[in-house]
Amino acid sequence: MDILILAVVIALVAVGVISGLVVSSRKKKQLPPPAPPSTPTITAPPAEPQVGEDAVETAEEPRRTIEEVGLPEAEAPAPAPVVEPEAPAAPEIEVPEPTAGRLIRLRARLARSQNSLGKGLLTLLSREHLDEDTWEEIEETLLVADVGVVPTQELVDRLRERVKVLGTRTPADLRALLKEELLTLVGTDLDRVVKTESGEDTPGVIMVVGVNGTGKTTTTGKLARVLVADGRSVVLGAADTFRAAAADQLQTWGERVGARTVRGPEGGDPASIAYDAVKEGIAEGADVVLIDTAGRLHTKTGLMDELGKVKRVVEKHGPLDEILLVLDATTGQNGLTQARVFAEVVDITGIVLTKLDGTAKGGIVIAVQRELGVPVKLIGLGEGPDDLAPFVPEAFVDALIGD
Repeated sequence: MDILILAVVIALVAVGVISGLVVSSRKKKQLPPPAPPSTPTITAPPAEPQVGEDAVETAEEPRRTIEEVGLPEAEAPAPAPVVEPEAPAAPEIEVPEPTAGRLIRLRARLARSQNSLGKGLLTLLSREHLDEDTWEEIEETLLVADVGVVPTQELVDRLRERVKVLGTRTPADLRALLKEELLTLVGTDLDRVVKTESGEDTPGVIMVVGVNGTGKTTTTGKLARVLVADGRSVVLGAADTFRAAAADQLQTWGERVGARTVRGPEGGDPASIAYDAVKEGIAEGADVVLIDTAGRLHTKTGLMDELGKVKRVVEKHGPLDEILLVLDATTGQNGLTQARVFAEVVDITGIVLTKLDGTAKGGIVIAVQRELGVPVKLIGLGEGPDDLAPFVPEAFVDALIGD
């Protein structure tokens, strides 16, 4: 019995020991993780992300500035430079070539294109026997040079008479004779000064007229250079509103010498622009106002009437001092037709012959003066800005007959 009780006790003790071991093992497995330390560890700032990495902002660690991170100042991106817009450069003011003696300086250029007339006449007059056939050749040479029928006949008659009296004819004698007779035809006593003074306390007013293609707007710009070279202040009136870019062209000429251009909208009223140009010239105290009119065709009556209107409107400020007709020297007799029509509409006071360097027909100077009874005052001898020159009869005739 005692043995049985002892066995039971031993068994119960063994079971208790085994149960305790099992419970202890379970308790070890269910122990909670150790508590985090009370002071958090602060890590260094993250390295700069490589290509392809995403920069993520969190509420716990917001994005920091360069100053907070402590990057060297050299690594900070430079601020974008502020680019100021460039102001348009002011056009450079040119100093035109002085007009005094300009035709003398351009004489060689004039002679290259004109002296076929003089050389032809001298060659014919140098023949030993001047028969009728020779005089007919002389007459034909003058007509081809656009001297005109009546002036040609007058010159041939005078040459016949003087050669007959002269007798022996040396080259020097013939040159002197021809020069004298040509000067008589060209006219040395005509007033060829371009009028730029009104006689009142207002600017001188010059209106420039002519058909398309004669170089009228270019001549107006070159004339502004001539006046500025002579110390005059100029205001330009761009009243050629029918031709595209005419106002731009004239304004460019003016800017080169410091002359202001009064202009209006393309297709605007030419008379209104001309009136405003004179008004502005008076307000500014300018010396001269140059008005470029439309290059209207002389065959269009309505356009010619408009030209007369421009003249009347401008004269509300005072009388016009000059009305210059621009003619293309290469057009010959057609230029005379133009001159007649313009003279019927406005009182032409002077003629400007352009493109005189491109033709041997220098006789147009004589013909147009005879036709209109007004002098040639300016001639154009090329495309250069200073190739417009006052007409000097002696220099012109010297260029015609050569040295």
